[in-house]
Amino acid sequence: MTVESGRARRCGVLGDPIAHSLSPVLHRAAYAELGLNWTYDADRVPSGGLATFLDGLGPEWRGLSLTMPLKREALGLVDRLTDRARLAGAVNTLLLGEHGSERVGDNTDFPGAAAAIRERTTTSLASAVFLGGGATASSIGLALLDLGVRSIEVLVRDEVRAAETVQVLRAHPVGAEVRTGRLDAPDALRADIAVSTIPADAQDAALLARCAGVPVVFEALYDPWPTPLAAAARDRTLISGLDLLVHQAAMQFDLFTGLQAPLETMRDAGRTALAERSA
Repeated sequence: MTVESGRARRCGVLGDPIAHSLSPVLHRAAYAELGLNWTYDADRVPSGGLATFLDGLGPEWRGLSLTMPLKREALGLVDRLTDRARLAGAVNTLLLGEHGSERVGDNTDFPGAAAAIRERTTTSLASAVFLGGGATASSIGLALLDLGVRSIEVLVRDEVRAAETVQVLRAHPVGAEVRTGRLDAPDALRADIAVSTIPADAQDAALLARCAGVPVVFEALYDPWPTPLAAAARDRTLISGLDLLVHQAAMQFDLFTGLQAPLETMRDAGRTALAERSA
């Protein structure tokens, strides 16, 4: 679907919490670059509130970006799921048809992650280790499986918390080996890529030492930046949370508008906003 020139449209991002989201900055920058008369805002919608919010939308709404805790809640509120959303078991992109005619649930998280990885490296990746096992690990894990990884270890403090991610990754058609391990174990990590989804304050010296031999690092955070892991990996291949955010947002922009996203404009806007936050 393509946009109608000059027609005002609305999009936005929903979640709880939501005030920290950079999505409005990225999408608004793209609208300005292409001269679109569109708006994009952030709305706090807590768990259990998505259905009510959707029912209140007018015909000017074209799409929504969803963050936690709404990505799985949306699964039961759409008319159709894309194969990507079905595989991920989560919706981060909601396309709204004319006058609410159809709600399509999609997922740009893991194709966005794949694009972010391939932008930074073309090295063959066969094995991955994850620090943390939440929803972000699921998305990046699916991306890596699509890129050829066939062995994944998910390191957590409580294996129960990684159960859903392990289930999602094991369900991928390639049939990769997916196992769990202890985040606080002392042994050095051996993998082609290390992916961190844990808070910056959990990245202690012992963990950094364990990751020192991994040649590619994907730090899923973008604020604060750099995290201890990112700072320690600057002499290696480093993929950032901003890389991930920009690529998945650009894919959303494409879906919402039918136009090609100005990727570098969105990235520059994100960098500027983060620098202002730091200042």
